[in-house]
Amino acid sequence: MKALVLAGGAGTRLRPITHTSAKQLVPVANKPVLFYGLEAIAAAGIREIGIVVGDTHAEIEAAVGDGRELGLEVTYIRQRAPLGLAHAVLIARDYLGDDDFVMYLGDNFIVGGINGVVEGFARERPAAHIMLTRVGDPRQFGVAELDEAGRVIGLEEKPPVPKSDLALVGVYLFSAAIHEAVAELKPSGRGELEITDAIHWLIADGRSVASTVISGYWKDTGNVTDMLEVNRLVLESLEPRVDGLVDGASQLIGRVVVEAGAEIERSRIVGPAIIGSGTRIRDSYIGPFTSIATGCAISGSEIEYSIVLPRSSIAGVSRIEASLIGHDVEVTPAPNTPRAHRLVLGDHSKVQISS
Repeated sequence: MKALVLAGGAGTRLRPITHTSAKQLVPVANKPVLFYGLEAIAAAGIREIGIVVGDTHAEIEAAVGDGRELGLEVTYIRQRAPLGLAHAVLIARDYLGDDDFVMYLGDNFIVGGINGVVEGFARERPAAHIMLTRVGDPRQFGVAELDEAGRVIGLEEKPPVPKSDLALVGVYLFSAAIHEAVAELKPSGRGELEITDAIHWLIADGRSVASTVISGYWKDTGNVTDMLEVNRLVLESLEPRVDGLVDGASQLIGRVVVEAGAEIERSRIVGPAIIGSGTRIRDSYIGPFTSIATGCAISGSEIEYSIVLPRSSIAGVSRIEASLIGHDVEVTPAPNTPRAHRLVLGDHSKVQISS
C-alpha cells in the first residue's frame, strides 16, 4: 500500500500567515501539522508516499526532504492549481499504479492514528473505505448517508440540507477502482473534481464502500481557532523536560518543555507549554497551552493559549491570548497617542480594537 498526502491548497482561512507559509507547516507544539500525518502513515507500516504540492512546493520539500528521517520514501507530485481532491488522484495516477493507497489531507489532525483502519481495509478489501465523525454543522463538510447496516449509500459535498451529521474525515483508503471513478468525473459547481462524486460513482456502480465512525479527536486545522485547539490537545500530552537554561529567579509549573539552547530569566511559565531552542524569555509570564518556536525573544510580556512562530519578538506587551503570531513578527506597545491606532496589516487580516 502507498499513501497520497495532499499538501497543496492556498490556506485562505489562515491568511495572512499563509501568504508566505504553507498551511501544512504551521506548527502544533513546535512541529508542523503535516508531520503528524506523515508519522501516522509510517506507524501504519506504509513507506511509499506521494506528496501533492502546489505553489508552496519549495517550502514543503525543504521541510520533508526525501522522508528518510521519518522512515519514508517520498515522491513529490506537482498540482498546477487546487482543482479538487479527485484531481489530486488523477494527476497521481502514474505514481499510484494499481496499488491500494491511503489518501491523507496534510492539514488534518487525528488522534489515535490509522493503524486499525488500514488493517481492516487490507483484510476486507472494499473498493473504498472512508472515515467519518459526527459534527455539529455538517453543511461545512462532505456528508455521508448510511443504511441501517452501516453501509455507505450516498455522499454529498457541503449540502445545504444534510441527510446526516456524519462528516468525512480527511483520510480515505482506496483500491485501484477509484481510478475508474475519477476518469468519469466532470467538474462540480465549484469547478473542482470532487472525491465525494468519485465515491458516489463507486456506490452507483455496485462497488463496496465501507466506513468507520471515529470516536476520537479530529480537526481540520484550516483556521486559527482549530489550530489553537489542536495545539492545546497536543501540549496536554507533553512530558516535562528542561534541556535549556532556567535561572533561579524563574518558575516552571506543570508540564513545561524547554528545548536545548533556550534561556529563561526571571520569568514564570505555567504548562503545558513548550519553549523552542534559541528562544529567550525574560521578565515574562508564559501561560498554559502556549507554543513558542525557535529563535524568539519575549521580554516584559504576558502570553497564553497562543502559538508563536520562529524568530518573532514580543516586548513590553501586557497581555496576549488566543493568538497565532507568524514568522519574524515584532509586537510592541503602541505609543501613548490618544484616540489613535497605527496599523500595518496584510491582506485579509482581522483586527479587534477595544477602543
